[in-house]
Amino acid sequence: MNGIAELKPFLQDAWKKAGFSDLTAIQERTIPLIREGKDIIAESPTGTGKTLAYLLPILEKINPDLKNLQAVVLAPSRELVMQIHEVIQKFTQTVDISSISLIGGADMKRQIEKLKKHPQIAVGTPGRIKELIQAKKLKMHEVKTIVVDEVDQMFQSNQMDPVQDVVKTTLRDRQLLFFSATVSEKAEKTALTMMREPEVIRVNRSELPASAVEHIYFVCERRDKVDVLRRILKMGEVKAIAFVKDAAQLEELASKLNHKGVSVGVLQGEAYKTERETVMKNFRAGKFSLLLTTDLAARGLDIQAVTHVIHMDLPEDVQQYIHRSGRTGRMGAAGTVISIITVNQEGALKKFSQELGQSIEKKELFMGEIVEKRPKLDKPRPRTQGGKTARPSRK
Repeated sequence: MNGIAELKPFLQDAWKKAGFSDLTAIQERTIPLIREGKDIIAESPTGTGKTLAYLLPILEKINPDLKNLQAVVLAPSRELVMQIHEVIQKFTQTVDISSISLIGGADMKRQIEKLKKHPQIAVGTPGRIKELIQAKKLKMHEVKTIVVDEVDQMFQSNQMDPVQDVVKTTLRDRQLLFFSATVSEKAEKTALTMMREPEVIRVNRSELPASAVEHIYFVCERRDKVDVLRRILKMGEVKAIAFVKDAAQLEELASKLNHKGVSVGVLQGEAYKTERETVMKNFRAGKFSLLLTTDLAARGLDIQAVTHVIHMDLPEDVQQYIHRSGRTGRMGAAGTVISIITVNQEGALKKFSQELGQSIEKKELFMGEIVEKRPKLDKPRPRTQGGKTARPSRK
């Protein structure tokens, strides 16, 4: 495929307007296959353009004259659904293609009213899409393509059963696309039971352009982690996401930082939809420089211009490190990933470094800056009396 030039003019125009140039590796490898109608299992690191890898060929296939649902995108979280829907809206501004977002927790009656306008694309969480199908408000007989985005997260959040139920409501000749930052063996086996001779595409980090993301770590006592975080945030233009292991720590950490004069936002997995939307809106608008969250609460987040990802607690495994770290340096942008660890965690972090083939450098904070090693201060010379070194007083 000759880059973006083979796609329809409205997509080429939207692509240029968005400021993109070349296709990324995952886009180059999947777009031609999707256009051919192949089923696909695609794995590519976070921030490499997976959303457009499937949306561009899907949008090209939509028939604007057919006022029926033609494509469905399933995503594991409300935030990811809204982000995908925004991308669709940006790329269809000049054509008569309509879309709808369908998320759990939102007013179902309002969604049903919007469905009466016959959108051609639906983006939603599996549970809500399934509900609407069962209520006979969402008709799947004309659906030609289903995308399951962030497949591994679907498994982790126990959403794979409704995903399979939704897929079963379509005709057998539909196209099925699985996309994820990591595709586990379990996910691949499940995909194979639902697909017809799928193409498996894996984009390795070695195929990506040189990353502009720096990976570093600081060693301190556990009790000093909050102060290290505070000092990082005071270094200048910072828009950071900090991860902790469990939700119980979030409010306590936020309280300690607020006490130190640092304004933060807290993203809870169990928060009401309106609360989450307010926090995300304020963070995107720069009303605070730090978003505190957990892996569960941060699923599906795609926030532009995040400068730092901070691991307050060491990730459980290398995949978790990848998912968290991918929140910065998206689409080739610069960024910094910082792990704040205790001395007995250094071995585990070095193991991550080896598995990733990624250098993670030990650094120190000194005088408001990140340095290789804290400079040694000259010891004050003892005062002299008449050219002789003064003896310490015995008092």
